[in-house]
Amino acid sequence: MKADLTRNALRMKSQRSSIPARRRRTRQISVGKVKIGGGAPISVQSMTKTDTRDVDGTILQIRRLEAAGCDLVRLAVVDQEACIALRRIKEASSIPLIADIHFDHRLALDALDAGVDGLRINPGNIKGKEKIKEIARAAKERGAPIRIGVNAGSLEKEFLKTYGHPTAEAMVESCLRHVNMLEALDFHQIKLSVKASSVVRTIEAYQLLSERTEYPLHVGVTEAGPLMAATVKSAVGLGILLGQGIGDTIRVSMTGDPAEEIQIGWAILRALNLGGRGIDLVSCPTCGRCATDMVGVVAEVEQRLRHIIVPLTVAVMGCEVNGPGEAREADVGVALGKGWGLLMKKGKIVRKYPESRLVDMLVAEVEKMAREER
Repeated sequence: MKADLTRNALRMKSQRSSIPARRRRTRQISVGKVKIGGGAPISVQSMTKTDTRDVDGTILQIRRLEAAGCDLVRLAVVDQEACIALRRIKEASSIPLIADIHFDHRLALDALDAGVDGLRINPGNIKGKEKIKEIARAAKERGAPIRIGVNAGSLEKEFLKTYGHPTAEAMVESCLRHVNMLEALDFHQIKLSVKASSVVRTIEAYQLLSERTEYPLHVGVTEAGPLMAATVKSAVGLGILLGQGIGDTIRVSMTGDPAEEIQIGWAILRALNLGGRGIDLVSCPTCGRCATDMVGVVAEVEQRLRHIIVPLTVAVMGCEVNGPGEAREADVGVALGKGWGLLMKKGKIVRKYPESRLVDMLVAEVEKMAREER
């Protein structure tokens, strides 16, 4: 009897631990058509890596980001020429644009005139209450929210002097001081971020900040590196915070293709059962039982299903141990054998196919299901 109770307790604990923490309740703001906070779905965003003054190149990248599932896109505004370019870029974009402003507050004013949907300002390099007052007044007139974006690499000197280096506490204090400044100006359309390249410091900063404010949080690990490093750091940092219910919009910062940032972001949300879009591809790591080129098959399936935006689980398995079971649990799956394979849909065998036809049949079935579930 005691053993049964212990097993039941362990089972209940396991079930509880697999469910993400209830999301922290925050105020809701709107960036263009996208709602952030207040129970709205967690949005995924990125930043263009083109020169904003290159209008055609920037528009092309925004369209690629939108196709990848980007909800919001941020653009660097470096000078007046970039502000002029924003007008044309805004006209051609169907997703909200956020102007990233550093050093010169006048660029924020001109970006708002150009029609951007929101601003990101950095407390570390825009100084002076009068300048902040001008930005807040213009943003309020246009209904554009402001993100106070604190980065460890550009923290104000006074906080570095007080804390010795950019600690989590220092970043939070900087952020909240600027929150108080905007609130004193009767501006409340605010979202916040406190990012560092250190995963641990980023987690600590957001945990502290979430205890001291109800404004929505833009979560990310900044300067996370190239693809592999950025994926690992972002998955760990964002995964821990989102699992604790912290975070209303996310950005994966990566040295590389911004469309990859979007795909990683959605994958993190899918892994935590927090929504998402696109294919969750389940595939076996292979072992000595595998009798087919799993690496090649999985790579082909992944490439050919990149365009699918409906959230579906697809399994590609290579042996008789876990293959049939995993394929059965997926929306669509294949269990490969030597020269043949089973195509399964919603737990039922559709048909046995020769290996040479199996990927085509799998892709066709996934595309059909995606059309049906839109």
